[in-house]
Amino acid sequence: MDRHAANPWRLCVAPMMDWTDRHCRYFHRLLSPHARLYTEMVTSAALVRGERLHLLAHDPFEHPLALQLGGADPVELAQAAQYGAEAGYDEINLNVGCPSDRVQAGRFGACLMREPELVAECVRAMRAAVAVPVTVKCRIGVDDQDADADLFAFAARMLDAGVRVLIVHARKAWLQGLSPKQNREVPPLNYQRVYRLKHEFPELTVIVNGGIDGLPAVREHLGHADGVMLGRLAYHDPYALACIDAALFGHAPPAREAVLQQLRAYVEAQLGNGVRLAAITRHLLGLFHGEPGGKGFRRLLSERAHAPGAGWETVAAALQLALCSAPRRVA
Repeated sequence: MDRHAANPWRLCVAPMMDWTDRHCRYFHRLLSPHARLYTEMVTSAALVRGERLHLLAHDPFEHPLALQLGGADPVELAQAAQYGAEAGYDEINLNVGCPSDRVQAGRFGACLMREPELVAECVRAMRAAVAVPVTVKCRIGVDDQDADADLFAFAARMLDAGVRVLIVHARKAWLQGLSPKQNREVPPLNYQRVYRLKHEFPELTVIVNGGIDGLPAVREHLGHADGVMLGRLAYHDPYALACIDAALFGHAPPAREAVLQQLRAYVEAQLGNGVRLAAITRHLLGLFHGEPGGKGFRRLLSERAHAPGAGWETVAAALQLALCSAPRRVA
């Protein structure tokens, strides 16, 4: 039996701060009917002490959908996980991979890889609070923890705590001296370590993340791990997500024009709720990436979507510009 056949993590779209908000996820779902989508990271403190109805709001169309949490207090994380499960999320994911200074100051994110016992305690508390899967997203290492043994020891603690799905960004994190952006680009990718992790822990569902740039890479990773998580590719070239979904799950990708037409009702409903058009269209800019009309589509949306009262006609005009730029077919 194909180990991917009943695996809901075979194709995922990464949690990305400032990017994977609810509007982005709705758009991605139109492109990819099978991908598992993730929220931006939400801190447990914000959920427990803040406006959780706003923070947890999502459209049912987005499912399967995971809530990613950041935090280091087991009690607080358990309460936040419970709120997420009650709001209907299909999975609660703990961030143990974000390297930003702000996250470190809160004693969560990648710095927690130095404290596997605390992470295990957090996971146990979260699992006790919810029935949905609790998963962990981590790096292959942090600072001087840069050997197979370090990652394997961390994974063993997670397995003991009940984690069955581990999402691994195949770069280590430098917590001093590199910005979050540099931490996504400078430390070298080491996919082989992730593959060895899967070999060492066959009972773990291991998802590869980091630098995956297209379908050939996806197919290669799926030969060694249980799933792939796409990040910047899915955001900057969203139609690539549609094509990868189609190739993996055996269907034709939707036409770009059809995707936008399907999005119209959602856009108009959000505009009616007071959302500005630019808050939605900023996620659409890459839809025609690499196509003759791509630059014009992106430019028109960038210039006009911020105007007061901008509505669907702006998207329609950008689409028409993109379609008119396409090469004519010879009869």
